[in-house]
Amino acid sequence: MQDGAKEIACAISTSAMDDLERGPRTHPSEREAQFTRLRDRIEAQAASKYRATEFEGTPPGIVLRSIDFRG
Repeated sequence: MQDGAKEIACAISTSAMDDLERGPRTHPSEREAQFTRLRDRIEAQAASKYRATEFEGTPPGIVLRSIDFRG
């Protein structure tokens, strides 16, 4: 994720991506294609967490989990 010139580290769990698709677990070799299919939803949620300053880790970044896509 970019905020102007500042790069923000982001990650999403494989479980979150599988839950978003509501199908069987995706094989590791298919993860990139899965991310591409879900990219708009993932980026929208990452942006929402960024605006809410919900950072984790060192250096601070955005981590998305299944719970972030509920409700």
